[in-house]
Amino acid sequence: MQADGQRLLDCIPRLRRYAHALLGAGADADDLVQDTVARGWDKLSSWRQGGDMRAWLFGIMHNLHADHLRRAPPPAVALDDTLPAPAADAAAGRLVLRDLDTALRLLPPEQREVLLLVALDELSYEEVAAVLRIPPGTVMSRLSRGRERLRLLMEGQPLPSPLKVIK
Repeated sequence: MQADGQRLLDCIPRLRRYAHALLGAGADADDLVQDTVARGWDKLSSWRQGGDMRAWLFGIMHNLHADHLRRAPPPAVALDDTLPAPAADAAAGRLVLRDLDTALRLLPPEQREVLLLVALDELSYEEVAAVLRIPPGTVMSRLSRGRERLRLLMEGQPLPSPLKVIK
């Protein structure tokens, strides 16, 4: 039990990073991490020994976040200063991060979650599928659509309409 408790505590920095990417650096993200750790601690006996505790905790965090979204409108997402700006030009780096923050906020939540779990937290497609309780194929399609949408937003290109034009 002692070792499991330490494993849980070792996951806090990654939980914080993911929560801050979802909710911005602030009290809401910190509350989500605290709620996740508390729920994980309470349910530690239900964690499968030998399983990936990080993925298990991300699943708890995802469920808590989804419950919060159902109850209230989503808060603005803002990246905090934990991401390093490019060394060559700090001002240009901050502008790129601001644009990335804005583009991430414009992604649909399901695409943003998958993108952050794969790119920021380096989870495999199978781990993301387990965390979000969706098939791996859905993870891949959401990731593909999210990356494409993010690329278009960062390039300032118009987003394609999901509606078809019928003549």
